[in-house]
Amino acid sequence: MKSHTQYITDEKGRKKAVILDIKEYKKLLHALEDIEDKKAFLSVVRETSVPYSEIESRLKKSKRF
Repeated sequence: MKSHTQYITDEKGRKKAVILDIKEYKKLLHALEDIEDKKAFLSVVRETSVPYSEIESRLKKSKRF
């Protein structure tokens, strides 16, 4: 992928901001969304499941069922 990235620099020449082609920017956003989705999926997969009967019992005890 050929990058047409431009930088905005301060008076000392230090890079302070980036200007990206809109297509490249959208690709980066999409990649970030994919990473966030994978992290969310993994957190759900690692959760411990609770049987419905236990949930029902807890609700009855708290008188919300």
